[in-house]
Amino acid sequence: MIKFVQNFIGKLKNVWLFFAFALVALILWNTNILFRNLSHEERLKMELWAMAQEEYIQNQDLNNLTFEILQRSGQNPMIQINTQGKILEIRNINWNEKKQDSSELYTILEKIKKENLPILIQHRDTSGDLVIDQKLYYGDSRTLKKLQYYPMALLLIIILFGAVLYFVFKTARIAEQNRLWVAMAKETAHQIGTPLTSMMGWVTLMKEKHPKSISIIEIEKDIERLNLITDRFSKVGSVPELQSNDIVQAIINTVNYLQKRSSKQIEFKLDLPKQKISIPFNPQLISWTLENLIKNSIDAMKGKGFIHIILNEFTPFIEILIRDNGSGMKKEIASKIFKPGFTTKPRGWGLGLSLAKRIIEDFHSGKISVLKTALGQGTTFQLKINKAQLKKF
Repeated sequence: MIKFVQNFIGKLKNVWLFFAFALVALILWNTNILFRNLSHEERLKMELWAMAQEEYIQNQDLNNLTFEILQRSGQNPMIQINTQGKILEIRNINWNEKKQDSSELYTILEKIKKENLPILIQHRDTSGDLVIDQKLYYGDSRTLKKLQYYPMALLLIIILFGAVLYFVFKTARIAEQNRLWVAMAKETAHQIGTPLTSMMGWVTLMKEKHPKSISIIEIEKDIERLNLITDRFSKVGSVPELQSNDIVQAIINTVNYLQKRSSKQIEFKLDLPKQKISIPFNPQLISWTLENLIKNSIDAMKGKGFIHIILNEFTPFIEILIRDNGSGMKKEIASKIFKPGFTTKPRGWGLGLSLAKRIIEDFHSGKISVLKTALGQGTTFQLKINKAQLKKF
């Protein structure tokens, strides 16, 4: 079911990306055509104005049509100069005519020159000599300049829309995964519950016959631990209770339990404060998280090596470091190991570390990460748990 949802979302995402790309390309193409058409129309208007200006210079007499054309220069900024580059006339530029020879106005002229090619205003006498030779420089209108930003605005809207869709798809996928994990955990707890009850009964009978047997006592501890895990699995989806407990003793209990069930070739070293450190946490969940990380270290060492567990206390939080001298891992692997379903083990489900991340970060407002790792140099996991209960569920 999870793969089906992931494949469906993946296909939907590809379709959306293609649709978005096609839509953006179509918008940009149409906008470019519209921009060129408007630019061409403005060019024609400026050429018509230049022709009217030529007519006025030649005849010094304005008929109604010429006068109307010269008065309707539109919104385009215009600067008319002679062959020496002297400014003769300016239009649609907020400027005092008394200052038209200033350097600032010529700076504006240089900017306008970059926008469009000039239009020549020329007049020859009857002998063919050029008696009037001027140039009209014009800039783009405000409408055309705004149109330049139109594709970017649309692109921004599409990006925002895409971000919203991505968030919705991601939230839906996470919600679907969470529902599946909850259902799977509860079903597992239900299936384990019946044989576990029978095992507890058999252990009770064995204790009556051999009350001092160390093996039976250890088996009983394992069954009690299984019972705690089953109980926790049956409550997956509910909010765990965080009560003030001694984190130092919790680490010691977890290590003692695992040490008796691990290879004798694995050396455990603890660097823990001697004093009690009380912080709000769920003992079962933290113990399960530590056990999961330590078992990962044992698997990486292939049953031989050392595990160094360090507890540091800071003002706002406590830090737990779990180091091993195992095979280590590549950085690209380290960045994925907390994702649900990701595993490097042939028969792994990819749930252990993802659940550990949820326990620490969602339920204890902490942080879990791979602090240091390299191939052949081991791995260091880091857990940070706040000393004050921050999150209320």
